[in-house]
Amino acid sequence: MRVATFLALAALGAGLLLVQAAVAASAENGKQVFMRAGCWQCHGTIGQGAATGPKLTPDPLPFDALSSFVRATNREMPAYREEVLSDADLADLYAYLQSIPKGPDPKTIPLLSR
Repeated sequence: MRVATFLALAALGAGLLLVQAAVAASAENGKQVFMRAGCWQCHGTIGQGAATGPKLTPDPLPFDALSSFVRATNREMPAYREEVLSDADLADLYAYLQSIPKGPDPKTIPLLSR
């Protein structure tokens, strides 16, 4: 019982650290991480998606889902372990993705509404 309680508290603490990292994240550094880690090569420079990778913005996955996928993906994208992409960098990368605004509604673009 003590082991289960300890593991539950440890998991809760780790979750709080990830949430705290996500809250204190830097979108400016996240953009640099996005470029340095090569995310842009498959997902486009602003996460708009490309033939090789799905769109990530606007409205990225929740942080926990994105983090889990980035760490343990078994698809064409390589998994980024903590040694390669720190939790702080991942939180910054997420802040960058969240900072990218939605594009304009196509109905508001005169050339497209003809």
